Amino acid sequence: MVRMLALACAFALLALPAVKPAAAQEVESTALPPYGPAITLDQAKRVMAAAELEAAENTWQVAITILDSGGNLVMFHKIDNAQLSATTVSEGKARTALEFKRPSKDLDDAIARGGAGNRLLALKNITPIEGGLPIMLDGKIIGAIGVSGAISAQDSQVAKAGIGALTKQ
Repeated sequence: MVRMLALACAFALLALPAVKPAAAQEVESTALPPYGPAITLDQAKRVMAAAELEAAENTWQVAITILDSGGNLVMFHKIDNAQLSATTVSEGKARTALEFKRPSKDLDDAIARGGAGNRLLALKNITPIEGGLPIMLDGKIIGAIGVSGAISAQDSQVAKAGIGALTKQ
């Protein structure tokens, strides 16, 4: 009798439509952009100059890292008196944004929500902190920028200012 009940329950479960949690559906339905050609040195210089200007106008002492679409270091600048940790954290933010094809803040938010997002804590070498952004051009990721040294939202503001220089060609 117990076996028949278990078998009936198994068939009933198989007959139910597969329902995914809303968060899983949201992640799957979001098409991630492809990697494109590597950011050029000229483009990186424009991004860096605009990011440095934003940091200087706000007197934020930050470190700024720009990677190409292959994860190679293209440029790095540390503003005088930026904290020492800003060096490694800015690169970590850029690498996280590049490897996950999304702002590093998205991973920060997923962890903050808890649940399945906490699985990200098991990954090595990620920096799930706001301030890392993919650099997009013509719908493709050509690199990433990471900024660290100020409050995370300010780091992100500096990164966005840098990327904005590419759209003003």
